[in-house]
Amino acid sequence: MSPSYLDRIRAARVYDVAIESPLERAPRLSRRLGSEVHLKREDLQPVFSFKLRGAFNRIAALSPEEAARGVICASAGNHAQGVALAARKRGIPAVVVMPRTTPLIKVEAVRDLGAEIELAGDDFDAAFERAQALKVARGLTFIHPFDDPDVIAGQGTVAVEILAQHPGPLDAVFVPVGGGGLIAGIACYLKAARPGIRVVGVEPEDAAGMHAAFAAGGPVTLERVGLFADGVAVRRVGTESFRLAREHVDEIVLVDTDEICAAIQDIFEDTRSIAEPAGALAVAGLKKWAQQNGARGGRYVTVISGANMNFDRLRHVAERADLGQHREALFAVEIPEQPGSFLRFCEAFAARNVTEFNYRYARADRAEIFVGFGLTGGRDEERALEAAIRAAGFPVTDMSSNEMAKLHVRYMVGGQAAGLKAERLFRFEFPERPGALLGFLKAVGTDWNISLFHYRNHGSDYGRVLAGIQVPPASDREFVRHLTELGYAYVEETNNPAYRIFLGG
Repeated sequence: MSPSYLDRIRAARVYDVAIESPLERAPRLSRRLGSEVHLKREDLQPVFSFKLRGAFNRIAALSPEEAARGVICASAGNHAQGVALAARKRGIPAVVVMPRTTPLIKVEAVRDLGAEIELAGDDFDAAFERAQALKVARGLTFIHPFDDPDVIAGQGTVAVEILAQHPGPLDAVFVPVGGGGLIAGIACYLKAARPGIRVVGVEPEDAAGMHAAFAAGGPVTLERVGLFADGVAVRRVGTESFRLAREHVDEIVLVDTDEICAAIQDIFEDTRSIAEPAGALAVAGLKKWAQQNGARGGRYVTVISGANMNFDRLRHVAERADLGQHREALFAVEIPEQPGSFLRFCEAFAARNVTEFNYRYARADRAEIFVGFGLTGGRDEERALEAAIRAAGFPVTDMSSNEMAKLHVRYMVGGQAAGLKAERLFRFEFPERPGALLGFLKAVGTDWNISLFHYRNHGSDYGRVLAGIQVPPASDREFVRHLTELGYAYVEETNNPAYRIFLGG
């Protein structure tokens, strides 16, 4: 490598604002992977991200004249906070242009640091164009989030710390990749100091700019990028960061949303901290890489790059984490539309933990149900379960990897059922214990037709169930007796306007 970068990294000024973040062993993840896994906790920085390293190193290098005019940047949030903090530390004005899609927690954090904020466009590239226009109009110095030698050198100090904190042998370091500044700096230093360490970049499948650049031999502009991992949602990697990455990075691993959510859970279980999606990329990449390569007994470092997570995203993360860990499988199953068919299906799989059950009457001859099962044996168990459902005589389709099904269809199993008679709607509280669902079906499902069913295990003491049941008026008294004997708390919702408008027959 060029000696200039090694010198730049060693001379980088970052500790006026940054801390030497800890390198922590992840005991649970290490045990599960059969390897020694360490987490480089950049989420513990003052702005909860590594980005302040590069931002401050660049701003510290400004001439007095440049500093007096002020600085500007474009960022989805973490670089913006780094620039705002660095500018405040040096006592100079800062303007930050952020995409309108930036999580509110990041916008408010930048505002709290005293920067002037403008929201522009729906992605980083639109914000970047607006920032360039403002730079010219107001005579500001642009602080690039990744494609600048001083920024790259500042991020490279992460690698200096890793080697100081882990002087023993290391097999690989896994690094999240957005525009490429972090991995360029880390890879430059690692390959100079310890060339035997493998450097692996990790990108989301829907924002794989560096992967595309490696394939094309140069930076390419992606048509679109996914925004779940907003911290790395960059359509084009930097020219300089690509040049350095191509020379020093060994490979790029791509991960999907479920795998990212599972990694957030892994980090939480070991640290009780919540990484943002981009911050969990390295752990997701390590897990996928280890599985693909059958790697065990290795010594690895993963860079946890940020923790600026909007609270309202946690529901989605929790929902998808079990799928990412292969602890849950989702299936579409066809059963006969007749009393007792639910019971027969559940009896065939009574030993299984049912996590979700969605159904709405639609046809007189057959019913389509959306069902989830808890897993302990991963993908192999998922495939075996699908085969068992089919062998039991029920047509089945695995929906565990169907993005539309997971995002939308599972919540839309319903609608108004034409010609449905004598339906009554109830909300039940099921005790979350094995056999609770089966007990309900035995009490109700053999004598009355279940015409709607929605259940989702949320990890609480009680499962919330919505059920539509066809109860002819002549059997009202007998039906109430069955519910009383069952002993589950319930509320009738037949007259609820939400039912009448969206689900009623």
